[in-house]
Amino acid sequence: MDSLRLAVIAGDGIGPEVVAEGLKVLDAALGSEVKVDAQHYDLGARRWHATGETLPDTVLEELRGHDVILLGAVGDPGVPSGVLERGLLLKLRFAFDHHVNLRPAKLFPGVVSPLGDKAIDFVVIREGTEGPYTGNGGSMRTGTPHEVATEVSLNTAYGIERVVRDAFARAQARPRKKLTLVHKNNVLVYAGHLWTRIVAQVAAEFPDVTHDYLHVDAATIFMVTNPERFDVIVTDNLFGDIITDLAAAITGGIGLAASGNLDVSRTNPSMFEPVHGSAPDIAGQAKADPTATVLSVALMLEHLGDTAAAGRVLAAVEADLATRGSAARSTNQIGDAIAARVAGS
Repeated sequence: MDSLRLAVIAGDGIGPEVVAEGLKVLDAALGSEVKVDAQHYDLGARRWHATGETLPDTVLEELRGHDVILLGAVGDPGVPSGVLERGLLLKLRFAFDHHVNLRPAKLFPGVVSPLGDKAIDFVVIREGTEGPYTGNGGSMRTGTPHEVATEVSLNTAYGIERVVRDAFARAQARPRKKLTLVHKNNVLVYAGHLWTRIVAQVAAEFPDVTHDYLHVDAATIFMVTNPERFDVIVTDNLFGDIITDLAAAITGGIGLAASGNLDVSRTNPSMFEPVHGSAPDIAGQAKADPTATVLSVALMLEHLGDTAAAGRVLAAVEADLATRGSAARSTNQIGDAIAARVAGS
């Protein structure tokens, strides 16, 4: 890789602050060997307030021409719920076929977990383009005592298989080589059994990977009581949305949680973002921790095939967290410290 076409959506609140540090670390990781062409896009609550737009089709097509997207955070309390989620975030995921949502969950040395000293290191592969988030549903007699609302969970064999196959491949590349399907197939018998059958079919192609199954409610229990049992989890869109936040909570909080929304076929640009929100209450105060954004940059580099640079960023974050202590540091100070470690590695 000698050049990188990067789309940057810094967004709202603390988004621009943490993205600036992520870009700083990216530059340190790539050095002068890779030319980064970063194009910034004004998308999010600020644009919606000013113009009423979320994601114009012309901007969507411009984004399509980039290699990857780095997103900070979007939203503020003045935007009605669902406007940016459906009009921007989900529109990007569906338009660019981000069928794999990648969420690592690792307890780094120096980070305190509410569970105490646990060996937590697993990854959740969440299906990203199906389930109840497709918008298949509606309401009748809206606003009356007889209102009826439906939200249909859409599941296809094609969509499930490609995500399951990606999860098995990731499990095969990890030392423990274990995959767990999380669903609710005792009640959601149609979708759940489809997921179960496809996992069994794909498992035959990965004989060195062990696999098991957990109902989603049992999985949440084990995440709290025995998180060491997990290696790679594969699950649907809704269950994945919920358990990945629990995974973040047990590994130091949402402020350390990174994610990647991937089109693993590489037909479309994948998008990388910290999981936390825009936190407007601390915006502009240099209080936001940019570590989740930096870890998202590491995921981005790994996706781009630069595993060496990704490894340097991850090692720098681990070293920073291990020596961080309780002293307060500004957003810039944390970014500077991690970038310096990357540059010196």
